[in-house]
Amino acid sequence: MFILIGYFVVIGMITLGYLWEHGNLSLLFQPAELVIIGGGALGSMMVASSPKVFKRVLEATKGLFTHKSYESKDYIELLLVGNGIIDKIKREGLRSIEPDLDKPQKSKLFRKFPRFSKNLHALNLLADSFRIISMTKLSGHQMDALLEAEIDNFHEEMMGPSKTMAHVADALPALGIVAAVLGIVITMTKINEPAEVLGHSIGAAMVGTFLGILLAYGFVGPMAKKLEAIADEEKEYLNVLKTIIVSFVSGVHPKLAIEFGRILIPDMDRPAFLEMEKQLRIASKATSG
Repeated sequence: MFILIGYFVVIGMITLGYLWEHGNLSLLFQPAELVIIGGGALGSMMVASSPKVFKRVLEATKGLFTHKSYESKDYIELLLVGNGIIDKIKREGLRSIEPDLDKPQKSKLFRKFPRFSKNLHALNLLADSFRIISMTKLSGHQMDALLEAEIDNFHEEMMGPSKTMAHVADALPALGIVAAVLGIVITMTKINEPAEVLGHSIGAAMVGTFLGILLAYGFVGPMAKKLEAIADEEKEYLNVLKTIIVSFVSGVHPKLAIEFGRILIPDMDRPAFLEMEKQLRIASKATSG
């Protein structure tokens, strides 16, 4: 919804300024220019992308309008999940979590945390990490390197649509010039027409440049930056999870492992120390009860 409000502000303010100077909105409606610019941008994106990447760009663009940023509640759940699985290992041993790892989406442990369970990548990362822990004796440094490589790879995949959209945004002003030049070519065929006709034709041609720049910096460019921000936000979330896992493998006290994870949470969403202590006590009472 917020992105739609942003686009409304872009269109509204530009339209208001144009009308303020007594501009004629009908002159800006040039479907042929949109076909040239939009079609050229779409075609260039198809040339530069594989079918798999192209599909991911479409899915990511659709997801922009439904995306919800992580909040403090999401991070609290993440910390509680880490505490819950470590606490269960401490009480019942490492093998006790194998049923939870085999079917994480049906696990009673994970079902207590619906926000976390909906994040399939985080859920699978946690499950796979503890499978590795149960089968091998990796050191904290080895686990850290392994998870960092996994998270970096995932982040790079998420950045794919952003980079593609950024390339499209870079191409749009040039495609707008192409549309404008074609409009000028058409205008030259009307050189014997009255000045009023020529002026209208030249104005229509210049709309191509206007549309190319507007689409690049008002729509597609910001969309690429938003996709980049989503990828970075996801990486921050997974890094908190990684820190808890690595701390556990390194032999850090469970409470300190959770605290190390809490410290990595972005400041705006980081729960206070006392608030997190309260949440952990509630979880502990529920488990013991």
